[in-house]
Amino acid sequence: MKTYECVIIGAGVAGMTAAIYLKRAGISVLLLEKGVPGGQINKTSIIENYPGFKKIDGPTLAMNMLDQVQSLDIPYQYGNVLSIEVDGDHKIIKTDMETIMTSRIILASGRKPRELGLSNEKKLLGSGISYCAYCDGMLYKNQDVVVIGGGNSALEEALYLADICKTVYIVHRRLEYRADDILVKKIEKYDNIKPCLGQNVIEILEKDNRVSGVRLSDNSILPVTGVFIYIGQIPETSFIEDLITLKDGYVMTNEHLETNIPGIYACGDVIKKELYQISTAIGEGALAGTNVVKSLK
Repeated sequence: MKTYECVIIGAGVAGMTAAIYLKRAGISVLLLEKGVPGGQINKTSIIENYPGFKKIDGPTLAMNMLDQVQSLDIPYQYGNVLSIEVDGDHKIIKTDMETIMTSRIILASGRKPRELGLSNEKKLLGSGISYCAYCDGMLYKNQDVVVIGGGNSALEEALYLADICKTVYIVHRRLEYRADDILVKKIEKYDNIKPCLGQNVIEILEKDNRVSGVRLSDNSILPVTGVFIYIGQIPETSFIEDLITLKDGYVMTNEHLETNIPGIYACGDVIKKELYQISTAIGEGALAGTNVVKSLK
């Protein structure tokens, strides 16, 4: 059984930051990740509010961070965590690949996209439905698509798609966007972005097992071939539901970012907080890593 002083579950920006602080302090640390290093920022086309970069795309920022992690020889490996067992100072992490022992854990598992909950949504994933415009946008070049959502992420991806697609509809259930004013003003400058405010998507239409349109709550139909969903995120906490105190699915922590279980910390988008941004996740990763170092030394 592999043993480390600290195991970080999740290699998003918070997890990688914590790993850097731990390694530099001489702590043996392992990064576990079931997806792509960088987490959700890999699905972000343009980042313009992270200090030090006037503009950078998410995958590039993620790879820059991973390069720094690898330059420090921090062990990084795939692992889908199934459960965590606690026996005093010993924590046993069971993944779909192996069992790992550690004395400290940092939960940095982040969030995943919220689904619409429509009957054929899962079936059509990859056949017209996407949660990542940056990943799949070019598949819909010169076609009509719809972005569902009205927050920053939805508008950012609508702007990205507007340079690729013929028409980009934005369907939002409110009469006003819930995004930064600078993004709203940018949206208004595009002739091929068509807002559909005060509407919900109630049905995804399909033909030959591919998206052929969406039906809105006023019964109108948008004839689109692509549906990009940005209606929020939900925390990745299914593997700790019976162990860690949660609120609305998010991990609750104290001022040291420690959970109700001594020796288990959390940071990034998986914790309950006011602001979910790259900058806050990095700060929390640094704080969690520093507090683990203090607890061990």
